[in-house]
Amino acid sequence: MKFKPHQYQEHAIQHIIKSEAAGLFLDMGMGKTVSTLTAVSDLLHDYFDVLKVLVIAPLRVAEDTWSREAEKWDHTQYLRVSKVLGPEHQRVSALHAPADIYVINRENVEWLVNYYGKKWPFDMVVIDELSSFKSSKAKRFRALKKVRPFIKRIVGLTGTPAPNSLIDLWPQMYLLDQGERLGKTVTSYREKYFQPDKRNRTIIYSWKLRDGAEQSIHKKISDICISMQAKDWLDLPKRINNIMKVTLPAKAKEKYKQLEKELLLPFAGGDVVADTAAVLSNKLMQLANGAVYDENGKIQEIHDEKLNKLEDIVEAANGNPILVFYCYQHDLSRIQNRFKNARTLNGSKDIKAWNAGKIEMLLAHPASTGHGLNLQDGGHIIVWFGMTWSLELYQQANARLDRQGQKQSVIVHHLVTEGTVDEDVMRALEGKALGQDALLEAVKARLEKLA
Repeated sequence: MKFKPHQYQEHAIQHIIKSEAAGLFLDMGMGKTVSTLTAVSDLLHDYFDVLKVLVIAPLRVAEDTWSREAEKWDHTQYLRVSKVLGPEHQRVSALHAPADIYVINRENVEWLVNYYGKKWPFDMVVIDELSSFKSSKAKRFRALKKVRPFIKRIVGLTGTPAPNSLIDLWPQMYLLDQGERLGKTVTSYREKYFQPDKRNRTIIYSWKLRDGAEQSIHKKISDICISMQAKDWLDLPKRINNIMKVTLPAKAKEKYKQLEKELLLPFAGGDVVADTAAVLSNKLMQLANGAVYDENGKIQEIHDEKLNKLEDIVEAANGNPILVFYCYQHDLSRIQNRFKNARTLNGSKDIKAWNAGKIEMLLAHPASTGHGLNLQDGGHIIVWFGMTWSLELYQQANARLDRQGQKQSVIVHHLVTEGTVDEDVMRALEGKALGQDALLEAVKARLEKLA
């Protein structure tokens, strides 16, 4: 696929190329990965400025996202990505494999630093989710701090670097500039910009910003850190549709194929039966989400991949509120079991709390968020956990945030399970096909292929 960068993406690419230490604060779905890969490609093979690149990322992102993005775009397909994951012998083997980019999960940063010591070979490091290095006491921070003098170029990627307190910003900035802007120690940073808030004699429980400190901090880091939301002159799109691919585990894929082909999926407590194309499409959509109702109405859980992907989105959102649309009751119960702080949209109290920024994750069925419901003050991130075949419901639901009064670019994440009916639904929605007829046609087409 040919990459045609938006103006804000081109700005991000040039910022990385021109800055040996670069912080890029850009929401998930706005192209952080492809922008960084483009800059890495240029620095490796156009400017010849770096030789070996390390990407530190959350485990699931390290496993899939960076290699998938490199393969997706024409100009980055040539980049060799080695995944330094798994047992130690696999990690060592991956480190010695010829590659342009080495990707490791952040839990293994300490191991990597100990493995190389002073012979640290990576002259460029990209930290995907810089905010996961917000604790100066964490082993991963202390390990990376040791080798920071050996790193020529460093890039920190995140959405919101300090969602809870600007105290969290110091370790992240230290990894970028080694204390040049905010001080060499967290103690000096805290004393300069904060004052005790809640305390009990000698014990300080929390800190609050001194007058003018927030503006001063932002000014200090503004030359190496760019936030796309803060740059009003950038050509940010009003809404960004992001398709997040979900891969079925082997056993779940077998069950999906069996149901699709035989219209039957046997379980000990009751079978999943699909006797018409409409029922089959419904059951396949459920299974793609991770669970399915059997003939007795009992929930049969199949996989957790969409829950894992939603967890990744929550982490990347860094405290920004998320509106999640679900389709089935078992989707709702499984999300609630995983995310204890999630709250269901039931009435005016929930709407008021959401718009006041008091709800981290709001769960809603698209049919319950019809015309006239204003939720734009509470957030700008939508996640479709399960797809809907109704174009009307899809458009109405998105319009709860994507409407007049919204101050940020709305990001709509779609969790689309590969090789399933989810892909057919997504194509129908993108083509603005109306109603379930379009989905049934897609299901019939799949069945014809299997015949």
